[in-house]
Amino acid sequence: MAIIFGLQLLAIVIACLMGFYDVAPMGAVLALIVIISVLSWLAARREWGPISRLAQAVSAWDEQSTGLDGWRPDQISRRTDADVATLASSLYEFANRIAGYNQRERNFTRDASHELRSPLTVIKMSADMLADDSSLGEFGQRSVQRIKRSTREMEALVEALLILARESDNGLTEEDFVVNDVIRHELPDVLEMLEGRPITLELDEPARFALHGSPRVFAVLCWQLIRNACQQAEGGTVAITVMPGMVTVTHRYDDSHGRANRHGFELAIAQRISERFQWPLELQTHDGRRHIARIRFPESTPVPA
Repeated sequence: MAIIFGLQLLAIVIACLMGFYDVAPMGAVLALIVIISVLSWLAARREWGPISRLAQAVSAWDEQSTGLDGWRPDQISRRTDADVATLASSLYEFANRIAGYNQRERNFTRDASHELRSPLTVIKMSADMLADDSSLGEFGQRSVQRIKRSTREMEALVEALLILARESDNGLTEEDFVVNDVIRHELPDVLEMLEGRPITLELDEPARFALHGSPRVFAVLCWQLIRNACQQAEGGTVAITVMPGMVTVTHRYDDSHGRANRHGFELAIAQRISERFQWPLELQTHDGRRHIARIRFPESTPVPA
């Protein structure tokens, strides 16, 4: 590019000198300058062409693919500029690494989640059978209830991992559902998880609204936020509030027990689900102890009470 513009500048200077010393008429000098500029533009465009095509390939690149189409090292022309070839090869290797990482993450999450489902089913069935055993003492019943609570939490985690492991939304049942009804359906499991803990669960419904999507995904998202709030709160109240187009989960943390962890595993899963389904998640802290997790639903539909 420097050679092209250098030759253009030299040619224009020569043409100007020719016009200054009346070697050539002014019209011919102007025409010569125009021709030189056009030729320089065409030459520069030809040199810039590979960079433009590389930029288009990067812009159209899908992180699920294994590389940049047409830019494998063996597909690069020998006439391609050395810097462009080096850049293309580096981007191709980087795209391969990213795609390989994503594929390994999906495979691991999917396989691990599927493998966990079978033992969880066995544990759940065995716990139900033990709970119905009349000869089991009070201590045994409490132990069975703890097993059932832990199994329910693990089921929710496995379900969340399976949702995140899917490459697309295929396989998820989509329908119109009222978020209030889904939350109420999940409350018994939450109350079971809180059994024996000094935490009160409150549901406030100033509004009702519906969404079109997967009610199971919405339930898993709310479950992760509620579970995180219950784990962070040593006591007091965990409040779930349904507002127009949003759901908030609020809890108060007691500083005497140490610093609250606002980056738990449940929040990480909730954040990924919210990004995946474009339901913005906001985390706020008021007065240093009152923590609020707010989910917004841009495409919600109000439902009469």
